[in-house]
Amino acid sequence: MIIYLYGEDSFRSRQQLKKMVGEFKQKRDPQGLNVMSLDCAKEEPSKILNELMSAPFLAEKRMVVLENLLTNNDKDLMGAILEKVTEKKCPEDLVWIFYQSEKLSRIKEVKDLEKLLQKEKFAQKFDLLKGIQFINLIKKTIEDGNGKIQNDAVNYLAQNVGSDMWYLKGLINQLVAYKDGSEIDLKDVKLFLEEDVDDNIFNMVDAIVSGNKKLGFKLLDKQREMGEDDMKLFLMILRQFRILIQMRSFYEENINSNSGDMARVLGIHPFVVKKSLGMMKRYDLNKLKSLYNKLLEIDIKTKTGVAPQNLLVDLFVMEV
Repeated sequence: MIIYLYGEDSFRSRQQLKKMVGEFKQKRDPQGLNVMSLDCAKEEPSKILNELMSAPFLAEKRMVVLENLLTNNDKDLMGAILEKVTEKKCPEDLVWIFYQSEKLSRIKEVKDLEKLLQKEKFAQKFDLLKGIQFINLIKKTIEDGNGKIQNDAVNYLAQNVGSDMWYLKGLINQLVAYKDGSEIDLKDVKLFLEEDVDDNIFNMVDAIVSGNKKLGFKLLDKQREMGEDDMKLFLMILRQFRILIQMRSFYEENINSNSGDMARVLGIHPFVVKKSLGMMKRYDLNKLKSLYNKLLEIDIKTKTGVAPQNLLVDLFVMEV
């Protein structure tokens, strides 16, 4: 069986991938011995091909998740997999999941493989939601987190959050935790959702990324002295890193594009793009991603009670 999950909305496609892997483990692989996930943008070609054809271990089925295979520029690897898909050489006891969330490689083999995968019976495309579908998704995400929200607050979120579902999910988590069972209203949303980039937050993130600990702590302390909540500060820092990663990734693929193109394609407010443009050009994409992953770890540690959020943020600034 071949499954292809792709599209601009990496948040929903990632949720679907997690659901599929979870259901497979529950039904066929409770010990976790027959699910293999590979980051194909980095993994050795020989290992990818080997895992792709390895038989199940003491089970009827085995699942192989190939993440971002279509980002790989290795023509021999892509040609070999293209041949297997073309000739339907996926063994009956294997499930291949092709999960694509990154930009595609421009080599011919990738283009040909993607055309084939899109025609597969179990291919699912995840487009960015708009209008009532987007509003319903916000409501469902809040309900799934055991939260409640007023209609005007939902509409405000839908109008001002842009298309960044990862940011939206983080924002919702913070709002639900903040209200602790009470209904979220418009005032709460406006407290956490900033339509523009606050200069102090922007400068603080710039100082953090550049490794200027002294300035980073100074600006962080200033925000706290002004009464800003650590939860809100963390969310704003996380959002700014997410925006920088989106912009940097788009810039590297479309080096001749302008800020207007970037704002339209990414669904980010034009003012935010212009404000972040100079900063985005100064920093490497891998560095931004590395720091963003550390922030996600802070979010998990905060929610699981490992340490207070303010302490984890301070350690983050110290370690950068």
